[in-house]
Amino acid sequence: MSSATPPASKKAKTTKKVVPLAADADVVLKKIRELRKQTAKTLEAELSNTASSADYGNLKKEDLLEVDNLASPAVMTRIENIALRIAKQVLEKNHYTFTVPSRASTNQHYIKSLDRIALGSASGTRTFASVSEVRKTTITARCMELIYNVLGKGIHITKRDLFYTDVKLFVKQADSDGVLDDISTMIGCTRSNLNVVASDKGLVVGRVQFTEDGDVIDCTRMGVGGKAIPPYTDKITDIQSDAEFILLVEKDAVYMRLAEDRFYHRYPCIIITAKGQPDVATRMFLRRLKYELKIPVMGLFDSDPYGLKILSVYMSGSKNMSYDSAHLTTPDIKWLGIRPTDLNRYNLPEQCRLDMTDSDIKTGENMIDEDFIKANPEWVKEMKIMLRTKQKAEIQALSSFGFQYISEEYLPRKLREGDWI
Repeated sequence: MSSATPPASKKAKTTKKVVPLAADADVVLKKIRELRKQTAKTLEAELSNTASSADYGNLKKEDLLEVDNLASPAVMTRIENIALRIAKQVLEKNHYTFTVPSRASTNQHYIKSLDRIALGSASGTRTFASVSEVRKTTITARCMELIYNVLGKGIHITKRDLFYTDVKLFVKQADSDGVLDDISTMIGCTRSNLNVVASDKGLVVGRVQFTEDGDVIDCTRMGVGGKAIPPYTDKITDIQSDAEFILLVEKDAVYMRLAEDRFYHRYPCIIITAKGQPDVATRMFLRRLKYELKIPVMGLFDSDPYGLKILSVYMSGSKNMSYDSAHLTTPDIKWLGIRPTDLNRYNLPEQCRLDMTDSDIKTGENMIDEDFIKANPEWVKEMKIMLRTKQKAEIQALSSFGFQYISEEYLPRKLREGDWI
């Protein structure tokens, strides 16, 4: 007696949530499209003029240390050269010494024509014979050995992986992490060239597709939360997009609101966040998108000194990694909001405004004296209003008008009016 064959189960059909272009998209995006044309022209002119033609002010190009984007074999060769110098010192019965470029604040320079911070050429030494330096010198040598092995295998590891290879020597991860920037400057390569990366932090969602290590990624089909920006951005190729602009968001809560509302479909864009202080991968990815797609970047940050400080890291770089600013900075990001002038313009309720702390005020006063802030008079104006009123506000304060106010009212109005600086 033959058993009956059970009927084949039918797979439930899955349908992609379709969000049409907003009815007012052409009106809202009119000024963005004009900005997009200007951005493309500016980038083309910038790419045609090499950094050697830049105006360095009172400095010369040779007074600065800027690293190169090197392939793994080139990085390994430079490590070998350092190792040979160490071997020669030891054979000559000398204690080995590393020459390490200084990353002190006194060796940092803001280059106005490039709108970014650069590292000067000053350097110091790290000697094995010195009691105060022996441990850090040993950590430097050990990290270079580990990096050489990683590059030889053609793989990437995390900073945490590196730390756990020699816990008794490193003791704290901060000790092994800090040496990585020193090694980059010693070798003359970018931090990412070392193949030691941080864990995923940044997110991207919206109208962009690319190939990641052979896999095709469509960021409109990665769920509500979007796609994690991989720490090894060198494996990203073939970037394609029909977006009109990139929306750079400070907070992940605001990013999730815009992602769930499918804002990127109503007004074609790419939305990116690093959930606060940006990591290297997010900064590199943002720069690549702007330069390859030639579209403007609009910033959505808190109206406080720290929000502006984070925005400035994307634009002009951080002092800690000034040696690599040429590969990490994205110039001319437009500050869309939320700005100090928005608090009254949008009638933000008093209960949604916060009083600045003494620390906030001190940070703001220090920032307004920074060269990269003074280079933009409109930023100075906004900072002065913030310091005069002693009020700050987070982007989420706009939720007092409704949870979807930011995607349905605030951003469309900002874009329509061309209200950015």
